[in-house]
Amino acid sequence: MPEEPRVAAGHAQIAEQARENVARRARSWEADEATIERAEAFLKRPGRLSSVGAHATGQVAALAAQLRAHGARVGLGEVLAAQRALAAVDAADRTEVFFALRASLCSTRAEMTAFAGAFTAVFGAGETRDPLDELGEIAKQALPRVGIPPQGDEPQGTELTPAPAAWSEEELLREKDFAEYTDAERAAARRLLQRIALRGPLRRSRRTVPTTRRRETHDLRATIRASLRTGGELLERRYREPAQRPRRLVLICDVSGSMAPYSRMLLQYMQACVAARARVEAFVFGTRLTRVTRELRGRDSDRALQRAAAAVDDWSGGTRIGEAIAVLNREHGRRIGRGAMVILLSDGWDRGEPEELAEEMARLQRTAYRVIWLNPLAADPRYEPLTRGMQAAMPHVDRLLPGNSIASLEALAELMERETADR
Repeated sequence: MPEEPRVAAGHAQIAEQARENVARRARSWEADEATIERAEAFLKRPGRLSSVGAHATGQVAALAAQLRAHGARVGLGEVLAAQRALAAVDAADRTEVFFALRASLCSTRAEMTAFAGAFTAVFGAGETRDPLDELGEIAKQALPRVGIPPQGDEPQGTELTPAPAAWSEEELLREKDFAEYTDAERAAARRLLQRIALRGPLRRSRRTVPTTRRRETHDLRATIRASLRTGGELLERRYREPAQRPRRLVLICDVSGSMAPYSRMLLQYMQACVAARARVEAFVFGTRLTRVTRELRGRDSDRALQRAAAAVDDWSGGTRIGEAIAVLNREHGRRIGRGAMVILLSDGWDRGEPEELAEEMARLQRTAYRVIWLNPLAADPRYEPLTRGMQAAMPHVDRLLPGNSIASLEALAELMERETADR
């Protein structure tokens, strides 16, 4: 059998099977005859469009011109795609032609809005209805017969939270100061922290991957392979760029008494980072430094935080930042490694010697890729780093950011990605 009759026969067989399925399912739902007849009529409806035929090519070109007049970006590629789409549908069915051409010629909401008028101008006025609307009405009539209430018939007492309200609640959590959180808000913010923790610093590796950015290395082998598909003609150059892998991230949180309103939420963020990403080290300090990376591992954040609290002896005590950084440099230098992104979370109140803090911060900066200080007090626009600790540390800090809210941690994640993605 020739190819075209065979395809037509296949389409007819599929349509017949669809009609049988609709009728069988409608009867299984104990639907009345009117519903069955309407479903079958939907599949058989001709909805003829006599103006599409031998002049289809010219009409598609005219439709493209109409769309261009309305500002749509329709080129030769879109016109050819529309011709192919028209050949794949029933050219006499106005609805099929309408949606096939719209899908091929329109790519934005504005273009789709202009399409209806352009289609009418070329093919004349007529009724064009979305097939899904009619199928939806048929289903709406059939659903009550199988015990499924139609939309809007929710049982009494069931109250749905509107999406805007949910968004507003999340936005309030994002901007609210950690010190003002309730226990319920801390629990609700956990999901946001887990989302932020997925974002972190990256570094370039020696391995390369394909890219579309032309400023990268030309991939001659891939370019030649692509040309074989076009008879040896070089139509497009291929490029490669270094792959990116996670950069080591070191988080150091102040758990002294002055940081008590913020340390709980900041530790939740640290736990989410340790659980979600590879190459993360976590430390806390008051008067001395404690590594808590192992304690913070695991999906159960509550248990992880309990383990970390049990491992720290100087919780809510004094602060000696210089001594803590000295231990970090001396005993954990190999864990940090050269090129790590170091995040220090502290309000800067320090009882130690400023000279020691300045010396150890300078040493840390020479080893690290970046040193970023998150200070909850910096959220106040009037804040100035005037304490002895902050004055000693600031010359050796690459960026000072607030660390008092979900929004400030989102800004940190964005900064880490932006500063390391191209390096």
